[in-house]
Amino acid sequence: MAIVRWDPLKDLMAMHDRINKMFNDSFDKQNAPSYGDWMPPVDIYETEDEIVVVSELPGIDENDVDIQVAEGVLTIKGEKKYPLDRESDNYYRLERAYGKFQRSFAVPNTIDMNSIKANLKDGVLRITLKKRAEIKPTVIKVETE
Repeated sequence: MAIVRWDPLKDLMAMHDRINKMFNDSFDKQNAPSYGDWMPPVDIYETEDEIVVVSELPGIDENDVDIQVAEGVLTIKGEKKYPLDRESDNYYRLERAYGKFQRSFAVPNTIDMNSIKANLKDGVLRITLKKRAEIKPTVIKVETE
């Protein structure tokens, strides 16, 4: 009978590889159906007077988008409806995403909730969150005598 040396690091690395494989498989986009729920990409940037949220929503009608702000959270919900009948048409490939989506973002308390505006043009949703005037810093010029 041969003596086998036990290497605890080898077992730990094997477990690490199995956990990584499990996460990679569960988040692999190629395994997800292309007609299921999806998440539109979003850009968020800040200017001196406002915070702007820009999201790509191609092929979505403005009536299919719901935007709400409640308790400091901006929520964008909607649905990209499937344009054709999946049951009767014979498809070679389905790569575009369809279905319901929801994105939520924390909104700072410096935003004027009454001046939030949203615009959907050419498949691009633009939400403008204006900052409150009293929050903006006041610049005081120093004068010499």
